[in-house]
Amino acid sequence: MTHRMEISVTQQANIEALLKGESAIPARGWLARECSINYEAERTLSQEDPDAFWAEKARALDWAQPWSTVMEFKAPYHSWFIGGKLNATVNCIDRHVHSDRRNKAALLWVGEDGEERSYTYNRLYREMNRFANTLKRLGVETGDRVILYMPLTPEAIITMLACARIGAIHSVVYAGMGTQSLKARIEDAHAKVVVCSDYGYRRGKEISLKPAVEEAVRDLSFVNHVIIHRRGSRVGDAPVKFDSEREHDWYDVQQPREIHCEPVMVDASHPLFILYTSGTTGKPKGVVHATGGYMVGVNYLARAFFQIQERDIYWSTSDIGWVVGHSYIVYGPLSIGATVMAREGAPDYPSPDVTWELCERFGVNVMFTSPTAVRMWMSHGGEAPSKFDLSKLRLMACAGEPLNPEAHRWAQKFLVGQSNGMVVDNWWQTEIAGPVLGTLTTFEARPGKVGKPMPGVEAAVVDLAGNAIPDNQGGLLVLRKPLPYMLTTVWNDPARYEAYWEDIPGCYCAGDVAIRDDDGYFAVLGRADDVLNVAGHRIGTADVESCLLRHPAVAESAVVGLPDPIKGESIKAFVVVKAGVEAGPGLIASLRDHVREDLGGIATPSDIEIRASLPKTRSGKIVRRALKAEALGQDPGDLSTLAD
Repeated sequence: MTHRMEISVTQQANIEALLKGESAIPARGWLARECSINYEAERTLSQEDPDAFWAEKARALDWAQPWSTVMEFKAPYHSWFIGGKLNATVNCIDRHVHSDRRNKAALLWVGEDGEERSYTYNRLYREMNRFANTLKRLGVETGDRVILYMPLTPEAIITMLACARIGAIHSVVYAGMGTQSLKARIEDAHAKVVVCSDYGYRRGKEISLKPAVEEAVRDLSFVNHVIIHRRGSRVGDAPVKFDSEREHDWYDVQQPREIHCEPVMVDASHPLFILYTSGTTGKPKGVVHATGGYMVGVNYLARAFFQIQERDIYWSTSDIGWVVGHSYIVYGPLSIGATVMAREGAPDYPSPDVTWELCERFGVNVMFTSPTAVRMWMSHGGEAPSKFDLSKLRLMACAGEPLNPEAHRWAQKFLVGQSNGMVVDNWWQTEIAGPVLGTLTTFEARPGKVGKPMPGVEAAVVDLAGNAIPDNQGGLLVLRKPLPYMLTTVWNDPARYEAYWEDIPGCYCAGDVAIRDDDGYFAVLGRADDVLNVAGHRIGTADVESCLLRHPAVAESAVVGLPDPIKGESIKAFVVVKAGVEAGPGLIASLRDHVREDLGGIATPSDIEIRASLPKTRSGKIVRRALKAEALGQDPGDLSTLAD
């Protein structure tokens, strides 16, 4: 994980554009008054006495045994709440069941096919325990790994919680990855059990999942059991065929009366889950999050950043296959007793109205989504959200990739405008399972800038030697201290974990180029090594994409580098235009002129292709390798993760 930390000419142009400044969006006084934390006081405490700060946050959880030491850091390894014992599900379910929240809605679920289900905390408690007892009867013990290959359904969430109940380590594989990707993760985790669904939905189509599992485990003798959640049986379809003795029906294997399961209290350092990165640049990387520190972090940030309140309906549009789904569909909001809404399916299917109809019908107050989703909604225009009553939607948080200023301002106007609410940006990674930088409701929002460090975070912009770079200049984004909610190792590969701390000695290197302004706001400009080499000039792909998105006709963009016999690489751009825009040679010329004026001639795409859509995963990330392979006439490889 070596970062060259060369600021490309286009990243420098982006820095200069940021320095000119987008006009800020003022904080809303009524939201600021309701903010649950005093940012300055918490930042001061976290800097002056970090152990006292994190101990205070940890006391918000229920511990079976108190910790003796808050944190030990022997670079690059860190341990949190040493000596403490707890169970994640006691904190997510039990303590609410034994309180006035017993009959409060914990989960409101909507399927792509329109099916709806609700679960109180009491019902979720019983379902979780029933499946936890099933896993125990099948021989799953504390520390064993269980792979989930399931779409976003209540059964998938119940399975995650059941694993945590008995101290088993779950690893959710995004339901849509191909057979080889699934097999690689099962092998690396050496999973004893695989739990899958018979199919998932993808824009109205039923996508079979069981055949991929059958192929993946065919020659893996260490997989003792495969449990299949029969979605088809719920709507009267033909029953799933079981092809081996190790296959079980998700419903039939459970005992209806086994509604109590004693929680296993684990050390704070015990892994809660393994989450594999995409592996597009090599072997999948199994990021490990430890129970104690992770739960403290996601519990604190559910209140402090997302500002979820007792009577709120909170909706994250992500999927459990990604860290957002772990932290802010399951563990974070459930740990504070929230009502979580979850929906399977694309946010614009079967129509651009679907998200806003659901927001109106359920009265959603807080939403967490991706910039890609915002730009997709923007491409449909402001008419769709304007047809619905969104007056209860007071806060929309965006993360996953840079939120371009135009999308930010569009969302501010059309998505939270009815409530006089706020759209806020935040930045984190799979490796750091909650917001690191962000904009609180007490801050003004600065489009193009993600925000300030959260309390407890010591972020800096440095050069390759680790020296701080003056404000308003680009460098590498690092964290000078570990956080309780960051990875503790990489499963079966400690060298890959240690690499995070090797580039800049004593610091966690995030791998992103960033700047900080005079007021402490950070802007994250993209990967340090995600650059093109055009005639000797290093050009950031994210910079060209952001420039195109600033054109008034553009809804989405993706940029790839193609071999060029003269310049080394040429730039090809793929663009989706907004509704009502006429595509043609005049528009392409306008786009080229726009980039030339904004970034200079060297960054101007040699080719611009206007398309109806871009290939994306179901989490909304654009799959640029598919575009590049298509342009080169090559095999794009496994595309099973695509949304369409």
